[in-house]
Amino acid sequence: MGRLDGKTAVITGAGRGIGAVMAKRMAQEGANVVVTDVLDTKATVEAITAAGGSARGMSVDVTSDENLAAVVETTEKTFGSLDILVNNASIFAALQPKPFMQIDNDEFDKVMTVNARGVHQATKAVVPAMLRAGGGKIVNIASGTFYYGPPGLSHYTASKGAVIALTRCYGRELGDKNIQVNAIAPGLTESEALQGNAGFDPARGPTVQSRSIKREMLPEDLLGSLMYLITTDSDFVTGQTLNVDGGKVNL
Repeated sequence: MGRLDGKTAVITGAGRGIGAVMAKRMAQEGANVVVTDVLDTKATVEAITAAGGSARGMSVDVTSDENLAAVVETTEKTFGSLDILVNNASIFAALQPKPFMQIDNDEFDKVMTVNARGVHQATKAVVPAMLRAGGGKIVNIASGTFYYGPPGLSHYTASKGAVIALTRCYGRELGDKNIQVNAIAPGLTESEALQGNAGFDPARGPTVQSRSIKREMLPEDLLGSLMYLITTDSDFVTGQTLNVDGGKVNL
């Protein structure tokens, strides 16, 4: 038996990279997984079904209330409930690090809208379904950048700081409704989208050297923390952010 048997999870930004790896693990543990992204979700869904799992893909923009309402409706109709949300969709690998004086308002707004408001919109969309299911688990993917403020990514760092703030607020507001809301703050992760991005080369070596565990971080390094936060193991934990970065930041 899997640890998520009988549960249904929605994950955003799961067409590739960290989200795809998380979607596959949740399916391996028995969850029905609704894989959403603005990118094609076919590869992730096919990998899950080929391994004997249950998944459905949907094209979803997390800044669209209409798209998110369709996710909730489809999830409940297809699988009967919506028990887990992983807010992973984010703009990161497509960014070119630059001094904040060179970040124009449009770029700043786009990053904040997807990375922060998208969490707000997706969470609002799923909560009624979780209440109907008797409770749920929400995990927001933040970033370790919030703790040390790297140069060149001020807008991204601000957006992920907002995710941590939202996690704390949602945890307070949903604590008496059997919905736990927590976050994971990864370090620089060599995801599919980041590999080959020369813009992040200056950060790679120094990041590894700053860690207690001196190696590159992979998406799989997040799976243990994810499973803790979406299973009954964390039923008395909410509003928290778990830093997973190989010991770069000691909180």
